[in-house]
Amino acid sequence: MPETTHAAFTVLPSLPALSAQAERLVELGVHELAGLPAAELRTFAAAAEAPAGREDALLAVHPDRAPASALAPLLRRDGNQGFVVTDMSDVDLFAPLDTVALPDAPLYLLTGLDRGDRMANWSPNEALPALTAEARTPLLITEGIHWVMQQPSVLERNHCFMTIGSRLRKADGALDARTPALWISNGTGRDGRERRNAPKVGWCWAGNRHTWLGFASATGRLVQDV
Repeated sequence: MPETTHAAFTVLPSLPALSAQAERLVELGVHELAGLPAAELRTFAAAAEAPAGREDALLAVHPDRAPASALAPLLRRDGNQGFVVTDMSDVDLFAPLDTVALPDAPLYLLTGLDRGDRMANWSPNEALPALTAEARTPLLITEGIHWVMQQPSVLERNHCFMTIGSRLRKADGALDARTPALWISNGTGRDGRERRNAPKVGWCWAGNRHTWLGFASATGRLVQDV
């Protein structure tokens, strides 16, 4: 396993307040994708924000309500629309790992987000047990998209991230070797030049290392007692 190359956790700009995050989701029409009234997002955010402010939590919609294929095109970076790579047409079949417990609710919070820069040049197979040992939970694809939706600057050249909480199971029960990630397109190959600098949902092999990909994780997911 490679050594960590950064300080323990990367300091990123604070997330918007939860009420502002709710407004952003409503502005993008995420509530309609999820079949939720806009008022429900606003009420949830206001209630979650009230006790002690709940600074730096991320408001997320359950992936069963708003799948990755619908959320990715809502991403923007310098005016460029987000997209899913062409060889990941099955993106919505990537489901939470058995060790990732999702709240049984349409809306929830993620706390203690980290981009995982310290694990750059680790493989997903190496990073997952390390995150587990730290009592951290890897982000899902949809959660990573929500993060970039609210904080586009979290994707930087040479500092992007994987979302290894989502994996695809094959018919025999084994995990597909692809592991999802979010990064910035170079506009090459099948992406097309018109997509240069666009936020991109793609994948890497579970056993491969990439110097420019960390492993996004959180300390927990909350619905009640927020």
